Amino acid sequence: MVNPRVFFDIDIDGQRIGRVVFELFADEVPNTAENFRALCTGEKGLGKLSNMPLHFRGSIFHRIIKGFMIQGGDFTRRNGTGGESIFGATFADESFARKHTTHGLLSMANRGPNTQSSQFFITTRPTPHLDGKHVVFGRVVSGFPIIEQCENEPVDERDRPMRTVMIANCGELVLKLPPGVKSKKKNTIFGNLIILTIGYCSL
Repeated sequence: MVNPRVFFDIDIDGQRIGRVVFELFADEVPNTAENFRALCTGEKGLGKLSNMPLHFRGSIFHRIIKGFMIQGGDFTRRNGTGGESIFGATFADESFARKHTTHGLLSMANRGPNTQSSQFFITTRPTPHLDGKHVVFGRVVSGFPIIEQCENEPVDERDRPMRTVMIANCGELVLKLPPGVKSKKKNTIFGNLIILTIGYCSL
């Protein structure tokens, strides 16, 4: 199985600072990975509860704690009190097998057991105190310096960035073999490959 890869193009106050690419651990936590992947593409349309696009595009990182993590995914209220999953309001914790052992891990934010929605955070150092409480479902595979740049943004007394740190664009990266080239292995993901960017426009 080839795990999906998705991307964020991040802006700070309207200025593009770069792209971050993530691998999602669909082989370990398929529901959690699928929720995040679909929120990157926007393919699910409008949320049944919020009636807003189920899409990270245009949402912000509303909480930044240097030496810990950056948090985003609240596309409904943009302040950490909202969000919606592709399955409805919330969905269950899937597995705590993966630990918060390093920087650059994608993990689900929550308000307690089985309250996952769309909010997530990206670690900037190991955070073992979160093990068993938050589901790790992906990792940064390129662009971690962009995360570090976000981490170093000035914040107020509530850890809200003083400038707008936005997911200006996002989507899925699909690996495809060029025409006429055949892979000898079904799970080959290296070699002569074309990377296609897939995104969906939300009305």
